[in-house]
Amino acid sequence: MRAVITVIGKDTVGILHKVSGICAKHNVNVIEVTQSVLQEMFAMIMMVDISGISSDFSALSDEMTELGKAQGLAIHCMHEDIFNSMHRI
Repeated sequence: MRAVITVIGKDTVGILHKVSGICAKHNVNVIEVTQSVLQEMFAMIMMVDISGISSDFSALSDEMTELGKAQGLAIHCMHEDIFNSMHRI
C-alpha cells in the first residue's frame, strides 16, 4: 500500500528532514521524492510505502497536518486508494 504526501509553502531549511522524520517515526518508507523551489515557494510530492506503518494512517496524516500548521505549510496525506478513486473516470 502506498500514499501520496504533498507539501507547499514558503521555503525554509529542513522541510524534507521534518517530513521524512515523521515518516520514519511511523515506519513509513519514502519511495520517491520530487521537490522544487519556485521564487521562494517550496513544492514537494512524496510517494511513500505504508504497508509497514506502525500506527493508523490517520495518526500519520494528523501529525503531518500539525507540522504544516506549525511551519506555515500545507501538508496533505492521501492514501493511494483514495487518490486512484478521485482520478478514475
